[in-house]
Amino acid sequence: MTLALDIGGTKIAGALVRGDGKLLVSARRATPRGTDGDGVMAALEEVVGELAQAPEWAGVRRCGIGSAGPIDASRGTVSPVNIGAWRGYPVVERTEKALARHGAPVPTVLVGDGVAMTAAEHWLGAARGHRNALCMVVSTGVGGGLVLDGRLHPGPTGNAGHIGHISVELDGELCPCGSRGCVEIIASGTSIARHAGLADAAAAAEAARAGDPAALAAFDRAGKALAAGIAGTATLVEIDICVIGGGVAAAGDLLFGPLRRHLKTYAALSFVGHLEITAAALGTEAGLVGAAAAAGQLLEV
Repeated sequence: MTLALDIGGTKIAGALVRGDGKLLVSARRATPRGTDGDGVMAALEEVVGELAQAPEWAGVRRCGIGSAGPIDASRGTVSPVNIGAWRGYPVVERTEKALARHGAPVPTVLVGDGVAMTAAEHWLGAARGHRNALCMVVSTGVGGGLVLDGRLHPGPTGNAGHIGHISVELDGELCPCGSRGCVEIIASGTSIARHAGLADAAAAAEAARAGDPAALAAFDRAGKALAAGIAGTATLVEIDICVIGGGVAAAGDLLFGPLRRHLKTYAALSFVGHLEITAAALGTEAGLVGAAAAAGQLLEV
């Protein structure tokens, strides 16, 4: 049994996850605002405390945390962009102390939310059976993770595969990360909406379906940036599938159409020409399933 925790800017969720990926018991709290780091941690501890009341708690053998980033898995710390109270916060240490207080002194692994999504899709979703894969979340940000030679590849700090901050326009717009022309500053839902002149990505998708030129151009621009980043990644590590999830992926062919079209230009070498692009198969539970999958693979206890 694995305790899985999914930490984001709006909610902190937890679940007890069986060995086949089934969520047996779950709990969630809103991510606190206007508090310090320990105030945010208190919400996570409430989630743990609620799950500890379940009969299945006695079977917990490991804990997996998937968190918005940046993270540093080597230090067990998180500094999520969307949780301002956490900067270098020792979430692994604090979580393990909470687990011990509830009678479960088990090891904990920390991965970024993009890596967690990757672990989930490779275990039970669209990347299942593929030995080399890139999985992406395209939402208010753009994140991702890698599976190489059949195993999750989080890298030393847990951030490997963070395709959102590959530069695809060398003199492009300044990205909040400090670089220029990143995939994220072009292809995120926020950027699509801004270039379409609309409130959000959902409104941009609605306008594009109605034939609005600015909205269609915004999705084409996003698809082109994603294609360049995906092709570069495929050229570097020879992935054979790219799985895309997140709110923007819900736009369907508005995003996937231009992405696949532009990919033919960027994925020009013979060994990347076969690259498959597909939508993620798992829904809102992917973060929890992925945290459990990452813990199972990286801890192997």
